Amino acid sequence: MEVNEKYMREALREALLAADKDEAPVGAVVVHGNRIIARAHNLVEALCDATAHAEMQAITAAANFIGGKYLTDCTLYVTVEPCPMCAGACYWAQVGQLVYGAADPKRGYSLLQQNLLHPKAKVVQGLLADECGRLLSDFFKKKRR
Repeated sequence: MEVNEKYMREALREALLAADKDEAPVGAVVVHGNRIIARAHNLVEALCDATAHAEMQAITAAANFIGGKYLTDCTLYVTVEPCPMCAGACYWAQVGQLVYGAADPKRGYSLLQQNLLHPKAKVVQGLLADECGRLLSDFFKKKRR
């Protein structure tokens, strides 16, 4: 299994934890030096906090682990394209690489402008996109019933 896929599967595990809590199933992990240093999933409902997205939780946990605010040598894996808020957090944390699964055609950061991320950030998009997207769409189909 390719390294990026391995870590995206860990993010998918986090997304499943979110779904189990009736949260939108988005998961994230932060990797530094081939080691997961932070794991998170959406906690918006549990915390009654619109900013408690998986990416925000993961960035905070990774910064606490490293003991600094910059994640330049880290990769953030997230199951869905970050929203503009989370892309902005990636910018300010100087996340070195972003790898995401499913595109978010309604709320993803790329709808606004591509340069919401730090200029040095590398982006890999569409990793396990079908699996990541299906998890989210199935969740919302159940909600609409």
